[in-house]
Amino acid sequence: MKVQEPEHVLRVLKQAKLAVRNNDNIKLKQLSNQTVHSSSIYQDPDNILVAVIIYALSKIIERPSYQEYPGWNTFFKHFLKHIDYSIVYLGKKDFFNLREELMKIRREISKLTGEFKKRVEEVFKKAEINKASKLYEHGLSLEKTAKLFGISLWELAEYTGQSRSSETNITVTMPVRDRVKLAQSIFKK
Repeated sequence: MKVQEPEHVLRVLKQAKLAVRNNDNIKLKQLSNQTVHSSSIYQDPDNILVAVIIYALSKIIERPSYQEYPGWNTFFKHFLKHIDYSIVYLGKKDFFNLREELMKIRREISKLTGEFKKRVEEVFKKAEINKASKLYEHGLSLEKTAKLFGISLWELAEYTGQSRSSETNITVTMPVRDRVKLAQSIFKK
């Protein structure tokens, strides 16, 4: 399977690498959101995986306490190595090896131990659900989105319900009479 918009993904990965080096979790979140937009259009699993990985990385970086866990340096070094290889393979349009590198990032978690492993697993799980929710907001059905992410419909519905219920509508609308008058004035022209 071919990665959709490989130039976009390549740019995102390069910028993500720079953002990681600058400890810029906000930039990482923005890059992840850009990738979600592409994912909603093409429903490309590789774009989705990139979005999840980058978002999870932003959440890991924003928690400096993670750097105190044993295994942090090795995990972080391997994470960056796999991003580097992903960039190389994507530049060569070697989508098979790109996919392998992205999956290796996920497998790095299994090498962690103790509380650090538990926390990173949790971050990745929440990142998947968060990005799935964003895809759903872009118009994909709940069922299709859950299937693309390999998460349960229940988890996604629960998250989207929570995130939507926390939103407050602060817009003020015109009274009905004023809207009718405005509409009439538009059609009189």
